[in-house]
Amino acid sequence: MPFFPTRARVNPEQVDTTPRRRPDWIRVRPAEGETYQRLQTLMRAKALHTVCEEAMCPNMGECWGAGTATFLLLGDICTRRCGFCDVKHGRPGPLDWDEPERVAQAVRAMNLQHAVITSVNRDDLCDGGAAIFAAVIRRIRALVPGCSVEVLIPDFKGSVEALQIVLEAHPDVLGHNVETVPRLFKTVQPQDRYEWAAATLTNAKRLAPHILTKSGLMLGLGETLEEVKAALRDLRAWEVDILTLGQYLQPSRHHLPIVRYYTPQEFAELREYGLELGFRWVESSPLVRSSYHAAEQVRALATPPSRAG
Repeated sequence: MPFFPTRARVNPEQVDTTPRRRPDWIRVRPAEGETYQRLQTLMRAKALHTVCEEAMCPNMGECWGAGTATFLLLGDICTRRCGFCDVKHGRPGPLDWDEPERVAQAVRAMNLQHAVITSVNRDDLCDGGAAIFAAVIRRIRALVPGCSVEVLIPDFKGSVEALQIVLEAHPDVLGHNVETVPRLFKTVQPQDRYEWAAATLTNAKRLAPHILTKSGLMLGLGETLEEVKAALRDLRAWEVDILTLGQYLQPSRHHLPIVRYYTPQEFAELREYGLELGFRWVESSPLVRSSYHAAEQVRALATPPSRAG
Protein backbone atom coordinates (compact mmCIF):
# COMPACT_ATOMS: atom_id res chain seq x y z
CA MET A 1 0.00 0.00 0.00
CA PRO A 2 1.44 3.44 -0.88
CA PHE A 3 2.56 5.56 2.08
CA PHE A 4 1.37 9.15 1.79
CA PRO A 5 2.31 12.08 4.06
CA THR A 6 -0.61 13.15 6.24
CA ARG A 7 -1.24 15.60 9.03
CA ALA A 8 -1.57 14.56 12.68
CA ARG A 9 -5.01 13.16 13.53
CA VAL A 10 -7.07 12.28 16.57
CA ASN A 11 -10.15 10.08 16.75
CA PRO A 12 -13.20 12.40 16.65
CA GLU A 13 -15.31 9.72 18.34
CA GLN A 14 -13.15 9.85 21.48
CA VAL A 15 -13.10 13.59 22.10
CA ASP A 16 -15.04 16.69 21.22
CA THR A 17 -12.78 18.24 18.60
CA THR A 18 -15.00 21.26 17.89
CA PRO A 19 -12.69 24.32 18.07
CA ARG A 20 -13.49 26.54 21.06
CA ARG A 21 -14.24 30.21 20.56
CA ARG A 22 -11.09 32.20 21.14
CA PRO A 23 -11.15 34.71 23.99
CA ASP A 24 -10.64 38.41 23.38
CA TRP A 25 -7.02 38.38 24.55
CA ILE A 26 -5.89 36.12 21.71
CA ARG A 27 -5.34 38.32 18.67
CA VAL A 28 -3.25 36.86 15.86
CA ARG A 29 -1.64 39.41 13.56
CA PRO A 30 -2.18 38.54 9.88
CA ALA A 31 0.92 37.49 7.97
CA GLU A 32 1.24 40.26 5.39
CA GLY A 33 3.25 43.28 4.34
CA GLU A 34 6.23 44.02 2.13
CA THR A 35 8.84 42.43 4.42
CA TYR A 36 6.75 39.30 4.83
CA GLN A 37 6.35 38.95 1.06
CA ARG A 38 10.09 39.46 0.55
CA LEU A 39 10.99 36.76 3.05
CA GLN A 40 8.44 34.34 1.64
CA THR A 41 9.92 34.84 -1.83
CA LEU A 42 13.42 34.30 -0.43
CA MET A 43 12.43 31.03 1.29
CA ARG A 44 10.81 29.65 -1.85
CA ALA A 45 13.74 30.70 -4.05
CA LYS A 46 16.17 28.77 -1.82
CA ALA A 47 13.80 25.79 -1.42
CA LEU A 48 13.72 26.26 2.36
CA HIS A 49 11.04 25.51 4.92
CA THR A 50 10.17 27.47 8.05
CA VAL A 51 8.45 26.18 11.17
CA CYS A 52 6.57 29.49 11.12
CA GLU A 53 4.59 28.28 8.12
CA GLU A 54 4.56 24.52 8.68
CA ALA A 55 3.37 24.77 12.31
CA MET A 56 1.01 27.71 11.61
CA CYS A 57 2.74 29.90 14.21
CA PRO A 58 0.46 32.74 15.43
CA ASN A 59 3.44 35.13 15.53
CA MET A 60 4.44 34.68 11.91
CA GLY A 61 3.10 38.08 10.86
CA GLU A 62 4.94 39.87 13.66
CA CYS A 63 8.22 38.00 13.30
CA TRP A 64 8.38 37.95 9.52
CA GLY A 65 7.38 41.59 9.47
CA ALA A 66 10.42 42.28 11.65
CA GLY A 67 12.68 40.28 9.33
CA THR A 68 13.14 37.15 11.46
CA ALA A 69 12.18 33.51 10.89
CA THR A 70 12.82 30.03 12.28
CA PHE A 71 14.29 27.66 9.69
CA LEU A 72 12.98 24.09 9.48
CA LEU A 73 15.65 21.55 8.50
CA LEU A 74 15.46 18.03 7.09
CA GLY A 75 12.42 18.60 4.89
CA ASP A 76 8.80 19.21 5.83
CA ILE A 77 7.70 15.63 6.59
CA CYS A 78 8.05 14.33 10.17
CA THR A 79 8.43 10.68 11.16
CA ARG A 80 6.34 11.24 14.29
CA ARG A 81 2.64 11.95 14.62
CA CYS A 82 1.88 14.37 17.45
CA GLY A 83 -1.72 15.29 18.10
CA PHE A 84 -1.06 19.03 18.41
CA CYS A 85 1.19 19.59 15.39
CA ASP A 86 0.22 20.65 11.88
CA VAL A 87 3.50 19.59 10.28
CA LYS A 88 2.93 16.73 7.81
CA HIS A 89 4.03 13.26 8.86
CA GLY A 90 4.99 10.25 6.82
CA ARG A 91 8.07 8.93 5.03
CA PRO A 92 10.65 11.70 4.47
CA GLY A 93 12.85 12.05 1.43
CA PRO A 94 16.65 11.66 1.34
CA LEU A 95 18.97 14.06 3.14
CA ASP A 96 19.77 17.30 1.34
CA TRP A 97 23.41 18.09 2.08
CA ASP A 98 23.13 21.42 0.23
CA GLU A 99 20.58 22.63 2.79
CA PRO A 100 23.16 24.08 5.24
CA GLU A 101 24.56 26.33 2.54
CA ARG A 102 21.11 27.56 1.49
CA VAL A 103 20.12 28.29 5.09
CA ALA A 104 23.34 30.22 5.70
CA GLN A 105 22.82 32.18 2.48
CA ALA A 106 19.29 33.07 3.62
CA VAL A 107 20.57 34.17 7.05
CA ARG A 108 23.04 36.47 5.30
CA ALA A 109 20.40 37.81 2.89
CA MET A 110 18.10 38.57 5.84
CA ASN A 111 20.98 40.25 7.69
CA LEU A 112 20.12 38.30 10.85
CA GLN A 113 21.95 38.84 14.10
CA HIS A 114 20.37 35.71 15.61
CA ALA A 115 19.31 32.63 13.65
CA VAL A 116 16.90 30.02 14.99
CA ILE A 117 17.16 26.52 13.52
CA THR A 118 14.80 23.60 14.15
CA SER A 119 13.72 20.46 12.29
CA VAL A 120 11.17 17.75 11.87
CA ASN A 121 11.86 14.45 13.65
CA ARG A 122 13.89 12.09 11.48
CA ASP A 123 13.79 8.74 13.26
CA ASP A 124 14.75 7.13 9.95
CA LEU A 125 18.30 8.51 10.32
CA CYS A 126 20.88 6.88 12.59
CA ASP A 127 21.79 10.26 14.14
CA GLY A 128 18.30 11.77 13.89
CA GLY A 129 19.68 14.51 11.63
CA ALA A 130 22.28 15.79 14.11
CA ALA A 131 24.97 16.07 11.42
CA ILE A 132 22.81 18.47 9.40
CA PHE A 133 22.27 20.66 12.48
CA ALA A 134 26.03 20.79 13.04
CA ALA A 135 26.71 21.61 9.39
CA VAL A 136 24.18 24.46 9.43
CA ILE A 137 25.66 25.96 12.61
CA ARG A 138 29.18 25.86 11.18
CA ARG A 139 28.14 27.28 7.83
CA ILE A 140 26.30 30.20 9.42
CA ARG A 141 29.35 30.91 11.58
CA ALA A 142 31.55 30.97 8.47
CA LEU A 143 29.24 33.01 6.26
CA VAL A 144 27.73 35.41 8.83
CA PRO A 145 30.36 36.15 11.50
CA GLY A 146 28.86 37.51 14.69
CA CYS A 147 25.43 35.95 14.13
CA SER A 148 24.36 33.94 17.17
CA VAL A 149 22.75 30.57 16.49
CA GLU A 150 19.96 28.86 18.42
CA VAL A 151 18.91 25.27 17.70
CA LEU A 152 15.64 23.65 18.73
CA ILE A 153 16.42 19.96 18.37
CA PRO A 154 14.45 16.70 18.48
CA ASP A 155 15.11 14.37 21.40
CA PHE A 156 17.22 12.02 19.22
CA LYS A 157 15.62 9.25 21.36
CA GLY A 158 17.93 10.32 24.17
CA SER A 159 21.10 9.59 22.18
CA VAL A 160 24.17 11.17 23.77
CA GLU A 161 26.18 10.55 20.61
CA ALA A 162 23.75 12.51 18.40
CA LEU A 163 23.52 15.32 20.94
CA GLN A 164 27.31 15.54 21.10
CA ILE A 165 27.48 16.07 17.33
CA VAL A 166 25.31 19.20 17.68
CA LEU A 167 27.09 20.51 20.77
CA GLU A 168 30.51 20.22 19.13
CA ALA A 169 29.36 22.84 16.60
CA HIS A 170 28.87 25.24 19.55
CA PRO A 171 25.36 26.70 19.22
CA ASP A 172 24.66 29.66 21.51
CA VAL A 173 21.36 28.14 22.66
CA LEU A 174 20.26 24.51 22.60
CA GLY A 175 16.55 23.96 23.06
CA HIS A 176 14.24 20.98 23.28
CA ASN A 177 10.57 21.39 24.18
CA VAL A 178 8.89 18.96 26.57
CA GLU A 179 5.58 20.38 25.21
CA THR A 180 3.32 18.97 27.96
CA VAL A 181 3.22 17.37 31.42
CA PRO A 182 4.23 13.71 31.96
CA ARG A 183 0.64 12.44 32.42
CA LEU A 184 -0.38 13.68 28.97
CA PHE A 185 2.81 12.76 27.12
CA LYS A 186 1.50 9.65 25.37
CA THR A 187 -1.73 11.39 24.38
CA VAL A 188 -0.09 14.52 23.04
CA GLN A 189 3.05 13.00 21.49
CA PRO A 190 2.65 9.21 21.50
CA GLN A 191 6.04 8.43 19.91
CA ASP A 192 8.00 10.58 22.38
CA ARG A 193 9.13 9.82 25.92
CA TYR A 194 9.52 12.20 28.84
CA GLU A 195 12.74 10.33 29.69
CA TRP A 196 14.20 11.23 26.28
CA ALA A 197 13.47 14.91 26.89
CA ALA A 198 15.09 14.68 30.32
CA ALA A 199 18.17 12.98 28.86
CA THR A 200 18.51 15.57 26.08
CA LEU A 201 18.40 18.57 28.39
CA THR A 202 20.43 17.16 31.28
CA ASN A 203 23.14 15.79 28.99
CA ALA A 204 23.34 19.08 27.10
CA LYS A 205 24.12 20.97 30.31
CA ARG A 206 26.49 18.25 31.53
CA LEU A 207 28.45 18.10 28.27
CA ALA A 208 28.47 21.85 27.53
CA PRO A 209 27.63 23.84 30.68
CA HIS A 210 28.45 27.14 28.95
CA ILE A 211 25.70 26.67 26.33
CA LEU A 212 22.29 28.07 27.26
CA THR A 213 19.52 25.45 27.36
CA LYS A 214 15.87 26.12 26.70
CA SER A 215 12.53 24.31 26.88
CA GLY A 216 8.83 25.04 26.80
CA LEU A 217 5.28 23.81 27.34
CA MET A 218 1.94 24.35 25.64
CA LEU A 219 -0.92 24.95 28.06
CA GLY A 220 -4.58 24.08 27.64
CA LEU A 221 -4.41 20.37 26.77
CA GLY A 222 -5.96 19.16 30.03
CA GLU A 223 -3.08 19.51 32.47
CA THR A 224 -3.61 20.87 35.99
CA LEU A 225 -1.82 23.91 37.32
CA GLU A 226 0.07 21.75 39.83
CA GLU A 227 1.19 19.45 37.01
CA VAL A 228 2.55 22.48 35.15
CA LYS A 229 4.46 23.63 38.23
CA ALA A 230 5.83 20.12 38.77
CA ALA A 231 7.07 20.06 35.15
CA LEU A 232 8.75 23.44 35.68
CA ARG A 233 10.48 22.06 38.76
CA ASP A 234 11.73 19.17 36.62
CA LEU A 235 13.12 21.57 34.04
CA ARG A 236 14.98 23.52 36.70
CA ALA A 237 16.34 20.27 38.13
CA TRP A 238 17.69 19.62 34.62
CA GLU A 239 19.34 23.10 34.79
CA VAL A 240 17.34 24.58 31.91
CA ASP A 241 18.10 28.31 31.60
CA ILE A 242 15.24 29.63 29.42
CA LEU A 243 11.55 28.74 29.73
CA THR A 244 8.69 29.43 27.31
CA LEU A 245 5.00 28.97 28.13
CA GLY A 246 2.21 29.53 25.59
CA GLN A 247 -1.40 28.65 24.91
CA TYR A 248 -2.09 25.62 22.72
CA LEU A 249 -4.13 26.62 19.68
CA GLN A 250 -5.90 23.82 17.82
CA PRO A 251 -4.76 23.85 14.16
CA SER A 252 -7.94 22.09 12.98
CA ARG A 253 -10.80 20.01 14.35
CA HIS A 254 -8.75 16.93 13.44
CA HIS A 255 -6.16 17.79 16.10
CA LEU A 256 -6.28 17.53 19.88
CA PRO A 257 -8.94 19.82 21.35
CA ILE A 258 -8.32 22.83 23.57
CA VAL A 259 -9.52 21.88 27.04
CA ARG A 260 -9.31 25.44 28.33
CA TYR A 261 -7.75 28.83 27.69
CA TYR A 262 -5.37 30.23 30.28
CA THR A 263 -5.78 33.93 31.08
CA PRO A 264 -3.00 36.50 30.71
CA GLN A 265 -3.01 36.79 34.52
CA GLU A 266 -2.37 33.06 34.88
CA PHE A 267 0.52 33.28 32.42
CA ALA A 268 1.93 36.22 34.39
CA GLU A 269 1.70 34.23 37.63
CA LEU A 270 3.47 31.25 36.03
CA ARG A 271 6.20 33.58 34.80
CA GLU A 272 6.80 34.75 38.36
CA TYR A 273 6.81 31.16 39.58
CA GLY A 274 9.40 30.25 36.96
CA LEU A 275 11.64 33.16 37.93
CA GLU A 276 11.35 32.16 41.59
CA LEU A 277 12.50 28.64 40.63
CA GLY A 278 15.63 30.14 39.12
CA PHE A 279 15.07 30.23 35.35
CA ARG A 280 17.25 32.96 33.89
CA TRP A 281 14.54 34.03 31.45
CA VAL A 282 10.82 33.26 31.24
CA GLU A 283 8.56 34.08 28.28
CA SER A 284 4.98 33.39 29.37
CA SER A 285 1.88 34.67 27.59
CA PRO A 286 -0.85 33.21 25.36
CA LEU A 287 0.89 33.60 21.99
CA VAL A 288 4.44 32.75 23.11
CA ARG A 289 6.21 30.11 21.06
CA SER A 290 9.72 28.70 21.45
CA SER A 291 11.56 31.23 19.29
CA TYR A 292 9.53 34.28 20.36
CA HIS A 293 11.94 37.08 21.41
CA ALA A 294 14.83 34.63 21.01
CA ALA A 295 17.30 37.33 19.95
CA GLU A 296 16.49 39.44 23.01
CA GLN A 297 17.09 36.43 25.27
CA VAL A 298 20.57 35.80 23.92
CA ARG A 299 21.55 39.46 24.16
CA ALA A 300 20.32 39.72 27.76
CA LEU A 301 21.85 36.47 28.96
CA ALA A 302 25.28 37.39 27.68
CA THR A 303 25.37 39.48 30.88
CA PRO A 304 24.99 38.23 34.48
CA PRO A 305 21.59 36.63 35.32
CA SER A 306 18.69 38.98 36.02
CA ARG A 307 14.89 38.86 36.28
CA ALA A 308 14.49 40.34 32.79
CA GLY A 309 12.05 38.58 30.49
